[in-house]
Amino acid sequence: MADVLCSEQFGSGAARSCRAAPDGSLQWEAWGRPWWGSSGAFTAKPGGRDGGGGVAPGTASPPLSRLLAVFLPQGFPDSVSPDYLPYQLWDSVQAFASSLSGSLATHAVLLGIGVGDAKASVSAATATWLVKDSTGMLGRIIFAWWMGSKMDCNAKQWRLFADILNDIAMFLEIMAPILPFCFTITVCISNLAKCLVGVAGGATRAALTMHQARRNNMADVSAKDGSQETLVNLAGLLVSLLMLPLVSDSPSLSLGCFFFFTALHIYANYRAVRALVIETLNEQRLWLVLRHFLQRGEVLGPTSANQMEPLWTGFWSSVCLSLGAPLHRVMSSVPELQQLLEGHQEPYLLRWDQSLNQVQVVLSQMAGPEAVLRAATHGLVLGALRGDGPLPEELEELRNQVQAGPEKENWVIVRETHQVLDKLFPKFLKGLQDAGWSTEKHQLEVDEWRATWLLCPEKKVL
Repeated sequence: MADVLCSEQFGSGAARSCRAAPDGSLQWEAWGRPWWGSSGAFTAKPGGRDGGGGVAPGTASPPLSRLLAVFLPQGFPDSVSPDYLPYQLWDSVQAFASSLSGSLATHAVLLGIGVGDAKASVSAATATWLVKDSTGMLGRIIFAWWMGSKMDCNAKQWRLFADILNDIAMFLEIMAPILPFCFTITVCISNLAKCLVGVAGGATRAALTMHQARRNNMADVSAKDGSQETLVNLAGLLVSLLMLPLVSDSPSLSLGCFFFFTALHIYANYRAVRALVIETLNEQRLWLVLRHFLQRGEVLGPTSANQMEPLWTGFWSSVCLSLGAPLHRVMSSVPELQQLLEGHQEPYLLRWDQSLNQVQVVLSQMAGPEAVLRAATHGLVLGALRGDGPLPEELEELRNQVQAGPEKENWVIVRETHQVLDKLFPKFLKGLQDAGWSTEKHQLEVDEWRATWLLCPEKKVL
């Protein structure tokens, strides 16, 4: 039996071996068959391509596999995150339900504008359409300016928000013909909501694509997602062609179908975002992991934390955390700066307002991802001092001091928590890395303000 000379495999498929034939040629095993099978072996002439007895993996695969290759990223499943397939399956279900609901809504809008009515004015319908589109365009610009930077941090929540808002917009379109006296206002509000959906949906889709792409293949993942959505929308279009003639003459049946598809759409969206397992920390996931660590000394893995992350409510933890706050809003005197600098050399300054449970963090120009993660952890630890649940011994003592009354000033508590974190945070950071969290980047909401300061400021210098 000849020794194996080399082997090859296509993506994550099975490998095949190559041995030397008696005539000096390369003898390859067939894809998915033992090399010694007489019907599977084929030869390749030296310097040439595969012989006629063998086939490449792309042509040897079953028809279903070749069809799936059209809609799945190259190298699937190794080229994408483990949660890619369950998310995409539920995302396809929600897209199909949304397509059917959208057909019913479009039918209602066209009826309201006057399509099929001989008495309807073309100019009036055109004016209504232009006003509707103009309202949506303005709303898109304002919403992108207002909320664009926040969607990376809570992509799952904003994704769910966008789809629910889309359902509300379609419901308004369904109801618009029933309320002819305010038809224009109704469709304008509906189109405004749809434009907000476009901004939120597009932004969160980009964030999720970045999470799912594991081989710098964002373009491929995004393109195949578009192919999947196109196929689903085509299927929805064909079903709509059969459905609309059956329900168009019955408003109650049309409304009933709409509510059914809307319920399916919301459920599928919930299952889709719940299937996501994002390994980077936002404020909510950091708070869940940190609370578990403080109470039990263990670090939750990404799967457990993502399953516990709230999707409907609770975008933020109980403490109001502001990362990247401007220095001029945090302090106004030299003594305040000296107090905030005392007891640590971290590249951030932290001010805690106990009465409002608000933490403001000024970041240095030198603050990297790890420093930002420590600053966020520090702020959440201060918030935990006002909450319930067990804490490590050193933090439990500080909690008793905080809850006993205002004997100690806020900056003193902050200074003492710096000393606690010097021992606690390295252990927490290592636990995050061992559990599978990505600590070299984060999804914390950080403003753009940065500052520099002297380590030991003196009044004559300032």
